[in-house]
Amino acid sequence: MTALRRAVEVLTDTITTLPYRGPMRLETPIDWPQGIDALDWLASQAVFPKFYWHHRNGREEVVALGQVTTYTDPAAAEETLADGQRVWGGLSFDGNTGRNRRCMPSLFFLPQIELVRQDGFWHLAVNFSSDNKRLLAALAKLKLDVSPVTFPDSDIVEEHTLPTQAEWHAQIDQALNAIATTELEKVVLARRTTVKMASAVSAEQLLKASSAVNPRSFHFMMSMSPSHAFVGSTPERLFRCRNADIETEALAGTTGRGIDRQQDEELANWLLSDSKNRYENQLVVDDIEARLQPYVDSLHTVPEPEVIQLRQVQHLRRPIKATLSGAMKHASILSSLQPTAAVAGLPRAAAYQYLLDNEAFARGWYSGSVGYIGEHQSEFCVALRSALIANDTIHLFAGAGIVPGSDPEAEWQEINRKTATLKSLLERTPSCPQQQRA
Repeated sequence: MTALRRAVEVLTDTITTLPYRGPMRLETPIDWPQGIDALDWLASQAVFPKFYWHHRNGREEVVALGQVTTYTDPAAAEETLADGQRVWGGLSFDGNTGRNRRCMPSLFFLPQIELVRQDGFWHLAVNFSSDNKRLLAALAKLKLDVSPVTFPDSDIVEEHTLPTQAEWHAQIDQALNAIATTELEKVVLARRTTVKMASAVSAEQLLKASSAVNPRSFHFMMSMSPSHAFVGSTPERLFRCRNADIETEALAGTTGRGIDRQQDEELANWLLSDSKNRYENQLVVDDIEARLQPYVDSLHTVPEPEVIQLRQVQHLRRPIKATLSGAMKHASILSSLQPTAAVAGLPRAAAYQYLLDNEAFARGWYSGSVGYIGEHQSEFCVALRSALIANDTIHLFAGAGIVPGSDPEAEWQEINRKTATLKSLLERTPSCPQQQRA
């Protein structure tokens, strides 16, 4: 990694000789070597916190290491940004509520070091502050010689779900009764699948395998220590804001994949015409439009849903674009849109409280939002298809939107398909990448 060593030396020399005139971001290009990717480099580093971001369009990939400053309020973080800086992190779903005091409502940090790939161009960057000794120490800790990360190579030795299948059926019946007798229109119930592995699987291993087979997803990782990491591969954008232009989407309504192209098309056509799934998608559209309407000059929603195909499932999606009417902060957009009807339900306050009162487990970061806030551009994905990794124990999360007409067994199978996005990568089957690498 001679090129990386030179980049570290350039930044070290600049930090040592540059007079401090306030926070700034410094960067230098790297001729990145073939055969080593960002996850390989990330796995070798011992600087925490760690954050990983891979855009679903494949054009941007970021490793963020160490913290200059940590924030629990994204609005406060946005106020401090110098040119080119981004704070990384997200909002949890139920942090600091009565049922989940252990999880923070939000966490963002300005990293000390960033490795960034944009299209085919790489650079190493640092956020320069008055405490340059800490930054120099972090640069000195970087491992410059790395080895490729392997795909997961272990066995699932134990598995259980919360709720169980019988409990799930009872929860669906209870939710349908609440929808029929209260103001609830939709509630999104979640399941946690816990697997114990024969040996520890790292977050980088799981993400590398997922990136190889889930190319149209955002891939992310947040890790505050060597023993815990929250990771995910989600298809859903919460929003992207560039100056005054906002892009978001309603992603709701699900079916499986077929055994061939013809069956895929048959399932997609069924999804497009199914009244229950279209109704579920329309609820999300209505919710997003209602939340954005007070803050925008223009708002356009694609009139008909499209089908996006992922490895295990197909979804209905309707893109939404808007233009802000004033100088609204990106952090305010984040708090306005999160949580969406696609992860909680409608009306939002009632559905959210229903989940706090009735769901089988605290969600934490699952179904929250993950991404970055920048001075001119911010972007977040919804933290779905995600896992909490603690050494040899992995908690996998997925949810299903419950509306009138929902069938408990069909929703259980939908959860299975969504969970398989990551769980299948931990199983020794011919479809898993570890069986293909020979």
